[in-house]
Amino acid sequence: MLDAMRFVWNATRGHRFAPWRSEYVKWRIETFSGQKAETIQAADVWRFLWSSRGELLAFLLWTGKLHRIARRREFLS
Repeated sequence: MLDAMRFVWNATRGHRFAPWRSEYVKWRIETFSGQKAETIQAADVWRFLWSSRGELLAFLLWTGKLHRIARRREFLS
């Protein structure tokens, strides 16, 4: 869970209390859903989060796994 929170914290840098304003978040939603980033509003972000929660959870678990592997390799080097 800490890895998921770390990713969200980094992804919303500069827009932590309004993640729908983050260019990175808009770009990721556009890439995944096809909706144009310029048209994304707060309700669209929340709707996307809810409808894609399974895929997002799998993605966040994957990023955590990669982070742990990278840290392990740094430690072993």
